[in-house]
Order: sequence, then structure tokens, then C-alpha cells
Amino acid sequence: MSNSNEADPARTKRSLMARMMESGSRFTSSHGIYLGRRSTKLHVALYRRTNGRIGGHFPAFLDARILLLDHVGARTGIRRTSPVMFHADGDSFAIAGSKAGQPTHPAWFHNLKANPDTTIRIGADVHPVRARVATEAERNRLWPNFVEAFPSYDFFQHNAGSRTIPIVILMPRR
Repeated sequence: MSNSNEADPARTKRSLMARMMESGSRFTSSHGIYLGRRSTKLHVALYRRTNGRIGGHFPAFLDARILLLDHVGARTGIRRTSPVMFHADGDSFAIAGSKAGQPTHPAWFHNLKANPDTTIRIGADVHPVRARVATEAERNRLWPNFVEAFPSYDFFQHNAGSRTIPIVILMPRR
């Protein structure tokens, strides 16, 4: 049994910057602060301008890669772009609708359910994809990959209460 004063080995392997980013993410999420809408336009502009060199991964978490997800408003029909962390899964990509642990799904999740044919951008490459919600078995298989890349996902799931954070599979369209 480990002493509560001993350091968590996984935590000590993360850089100080990574621990600060994770702490800040947990703080804002637990206080109901969601910065997604406020930072999206700048993030998307920097990502596009630099082909993902800026904004292509979560700072201090190099495995937490980010893509740009295009989606069309389910009610409005307005085309939007959202930066979203992803995990490559064979020739498909998986994204998690965490909304930083808030009690509701992100708007892009509802939009993709209504309009599943879309495009994503990873770096300079644009991919036509079709979105679908992962099955429970797929979610159970993929969820640990998200937590490994960005440990706050476990906190987000806890903070989301009864809402299960969905995973969406983005399959290539030809």
C-alpha cells in the first residue's frame, strides 16, 4: 500500500508545465468555466495559418493532438469549425465530446448527429469524413487512449456527473 505522502510515479514523470496545464484545466472545469467558445476563433486562425504547428496539440501534452472539425449547425445551418483533441484509430479518427466536463454535450456533437458528412483538418491535410457515435464497446476500448494522452479526461468524466462523455468516430469518405 502506498503512503499518501509518496509521489504518484505517473504524475512525477509529467513536466511542470503539463502539471500546471492539467491543474488549470481541472480548476476551470470544476468551477463551471468553459473557455471553448471564447478561444475557438483564435485557435482555428492560428492552426490554419501555421498548418497546425501552432494549435496542433495541447500545450505540454504532445500526444494530445488536435484537429479542426467542420460542422454545420443542426438548427441554423451555419458552418462552424471547432478544434478538438483526437486519437487516430486505424484509418479513422476518434474525438471525445468532453466539453471540459460540463453537464451538456458540445454543440458540434449535436451538429454531427444531424449532419454527419463533414471534413476535418489535421495539419495541412483536409479529410472528408462521416461521423458516427461510437458503440459502448468502441468507447470502452478508446477511452483509455484519451486519458493517456490527456489525464484530465478522467476528471472531465467525473465532473460531467451522469453524462457519459461520448466518443465520435470519424470514418474516411471516398
